[in-house]
This record gives sequence, C-alpha cells and structure tokens, in this order.
Amino acid sequence: MSFKVAIVGATGNVGHEMLDILAERAFPVSEVVALASSRSIGTEVSFGDKVLKVKALEHYDFSDTDICLMSAGGEVSKEWSPKIGAQGCVVIDNSSAWRMHPDVPLIVPEVNAAAAAGFTKMNIIANPNCSTAQLVVALKPLHDKYVIKRVVVSTYQSVSGAGKEAMDELFNQTRSIFAAGEMTTKKFPKRIAFNLIPQIDVFMEDGFTKEEWKMMAETKKILDPKIKLTATCVRVPVFISHSESVNIECEKPVTADEAREVLRTAPGILVIDKHEPGGYITPHEAAGEDATYISRIREDNTVENGLAFWCVSDNLRKGAALNAVQIAEVLINRKLIQPRKQAA
Repeated sequence: MSFKVAIVGATGNVGHEMLDILAERAFPVSEVVALASSRSIGTEVSFGDKVLKVKALEHYDFSDTDICLMSAGGEVSKEWSPKIGAQGCVVIDNSSAWRMHPDVPLIVPEVNAAAAAGFTKMNIIANPNCSTAQLVVALKPLHDKYVIKRVVVSTYQSVSGAGKEAMDELFNQTRSIFAAGEMTTKKFPKRIAFNLIPQIDVFMEDGFTKEEWKMMAETKKILDPKIKLTATCVRVPVFISHSESVNIECEKPVTADEAREVLRTAPGILVIDKHEPGGYITPHEAAGEDATYISRIREDNTVENGLAFWCVSDNLRKGAALNAVQIAEVLINRKLIQPRKQAA
C-alpha cells in the first residue's frame, strides 16, 4: 500500500525536514505534493533524489490525497485544516491551532499512540509543541513505573523554534559583533547573540508566557491530567536542538540507577550519562538525530522520591517533522487509514 501525501509549508524549515524524513524512513508514498502560498509557486524543494515544484495551497484539490502534513502556522491551519479534513484527507498539524481542541487528538507516538484513533471526528491530529514533545517522551516511562506527581522544567530553546528569520537574526547579530557592524533586532524582543531571553511567545495574565502554558496544558492532555507542571522557557543562542533541565517528584521511590535502566529500554530515548567531563549530550550533538537524549540523571534529595535529569532533542525533527511522520506511520501501521485511490 502506498499513500499520496501533501506537505503544506514545504518551503519552511519544518517542511524541508518533513520531506527529508519521509525519504529517510522510506515512507510508503505513491506521490508527494509540495504546497505553500501562491508567492512560492514554482519554487523547487528536494524529496530524496527528486525535485518537487511547489504548488499553491489555495488551488489544490485534496479529494484524492490521503495525508496532509501541515506546517504553515496557526492561522493557515485554522482556515485550511477543517476544509482539508472535510475532503477526506487526514491532517497532521504542527501548529498550536488544534492542540487543545477536545475533538482533536494530541499525539506523541511513543507516549499515546492509541489516542490517534480519535482523529475521525475532524480528520485532524495535532502535533505538540516542540518542547513538550521531547519532555513527554522522557516522562512517559518514568510515569508508568513511578507515577510522577510534579514536574519543574526549565528549557533552553534554540532559535530555529522561531523559524528561519530567527536563525538569520542570530547569524547576522553574531557577525555584527565580530565585524563591528550594525546590530538589528527584529524577531526577538532583545538581542539573542551571546545572550539569553527568558521569554518565548507572549505573556499571559498570570505572568507565564504562552510557551510555558503550552507545556503545562499539553503534558496534561498527552500524559496525565493529574500531573502538576511548572515551566520556565528561555531562548538561547543555539541554532538547532532544545535542551531541558527537568526535576520530577514521584509517588513511588526511585533511584538514579533504576531510572537510568527504565529510560534505557524506553522507545525514542538514548541515555548518555557518564559521570565525567563530556559524558552527556549537548544540543550540537543532538542536531540531525531522531532520539531524545537523556543525561545527568541524579536523585534530588530535597523532595521525597525526587529525580533530576538533562534532556536534549532536535526540535525540527522530534519536536516537529519526525513526530508528524511518526503519527502518519501510526495511522498506517494500525490500519486506521487506507489509500483512497486503491480503496475506490
């Protein structure tokens, strides 16, 4: 069986990753269609050894398309995802537009793949926030065994999470510092080069940012509504990969050695945890990789049954494109969808 797949937002960072990952994983495609706004018509993008010409989303007929991987932002998704779903095509959306909708499953395949079956209500499945995706992959096996009560997480999020313009801004500001050039700030509220910005997304009334709220709300929906979580999200001058310092409090006793063994056997996780200089993973090393890396696992004796660890993952892959493709694989492997052309 092979499936016709459309990529909306094919010219963006995540769109490029989606095309690469579909090719890398030998996803069973009969055809891949690259879509974007009308101003990108004719732009060429790569899919394996093929070159695809971008078509306009607004003129495309989804009636014979099986899966749409949507990565064009929340406003585009709000307008187009219901229309695409109504044509019988399953939308896997990378934006925040549908994550908390009660009729839309929010899926990380290593954590709650079974919930994907609920897509039929709207023909939409949501991808979580990039920082949430890697966090719940790490929390799931520990929660299953020790029952997590509370999570305190601080993130160190790369600029690619804010798009290509943000990556360009970090590059240009860094060059300006060394070349004594003009320093311009457009994408971020303050300079990002050689700096940290403790704000991602807009502030909410309670003082948390929307990014922090997303982590709290999405973790509850994906993993367990009883988990209490507080987050501080920070933008750092790194191009790719998000890092997280995670502190958890469990109901059951847990040692660092026990947690290490549990995590080593969990899907999607690689444990690199040596008590020596360099015996851990950094964002540079995680870039381009599929795994969620766990390091610095240790007991926190300031609380009962406490544990702390370091978590790193490529935000463009597991935080976005890879997770979306994995969701599509869940639909196929669980026989939740059939190719429309062959079924007809």
